[in-house]
Amino acid sequence: MESCTSIRVRYKETDQMGVVYHGNYFTWFDIGRTEFFRGLNMVYGQLEETGILLPVIEANCQYIKPAKYDDEIIICTKLVKLKGVRLEFEYTLRKKKDNLLIAKGSTIHAFVDKDLKPINFKKKYREIWDLLGETI
Repeated sequence: MESCTSIRVRYKETDQMGVVYHGNYFTWFDIGRTEFFRGLNMVYGQLEETGILLPVIEANCQYIKPAKYDDEIIICTKLVKLKGVRLEFEYTLRKKKDNLLIAKGSTIHAFVDKDLKPINFKKKYREIWDLLGETI
């Protein structure tokens, strides 16, 4: 399953060169991840309320072409790995007007409790684990 959503680059997201500041791409990955969960009828905040936290433990981004103010960007997100206490997402960012690939990246997350201790998510939340597994 791939979840796609769009955003429009705001002026405040650009730097002095008129291109999107590199750190904003990780915010866009977060938007994509949130929409991925929403597509499964799960609100990220509700997961946290049940005691499930998914901190980022690794992140990377390959910048290919610059995005600029007012570009409409399509963020596509997919879950590519679900194993043990970890899950991994991949992202592609494209300009809507010409489908130009501007960046791609990934994030790895750990299943932890509110004390930030790893949890056996598969055992504790089997129904959600299975639902996530069906998306790969």
